[in-house]
Amino acid sequence: MKKNNFIYILLASYLATFLRITINNNFFISIIGSFLVGFFVSRRLSYSNEKILLVGFFSCFTSFSGFIYYLYTILNQGDWIKFIIFFNLIIIVNLFTMLFGFWISRKIT
Repeated sequence: MKKNNFIYILLASYLATFLRITINNNFFISIIGSFLVGFFVSRRLSYSNEKILLVGFFSCFTSFSGFIYYLYTILNQGDWIKFIIFFNLIIIVNLFTMLFGFWISRKIT
């Protein structure tokens, strides 16, 4: 990988982190991120563009730690049923949102 690509990955990570802090809503961020990942994955990007978007931007934008922290706060309250519901709901909604992004991208081309 070229040196410029590392710089682009760092810039994409910075932008994603800035957007994540600005929006400050884990569920909304995961929905947007899942849709966009599905959209761009179906585009068959070049290797460097794929790394810049998927490794740089989306890994910082839709960080897994926000999802885990949200579930941890529910679990810390001792509400097991709410934990199980939210855990499954978040995964299912994000999966279908990603598939919807993939489908929309295919319909556009």
